[in-house]
Amino acid sequence: MRQTAEGAAESALPEELLALLTGHLNVKANAGELSGRTTFESLGMDSLSLMELVVAAEEEYGIVLPENALDLSPSSTLGEAARAFEHGR
Repeated sequence: MRQTAEGAAESALPEELLALLTGHLNVKANAGELSGRTTFESLGMDSLSLMELVVAAEEEYGIVLPENALDLSPSSTLGEAARAFEHGR
């Protein structure tokens, strides 16, 4: 049962994160194709793209991301970014 709860949590990415990825950063993927296990690297994003994501989140949604959001790397997952978004609200 624990794995089921984790799977449900991974599929629930914040809409703001998805909007920034597909709109602002022009990631070519449908929201349904993205999951908590998707890495930024698999989306063609590098360190500069991740900094753009952090700045855009703060500017567009007023989300102040915690310091650990700055530790995101291309090998980080959308699930890790989603947790940073949740802590930044």
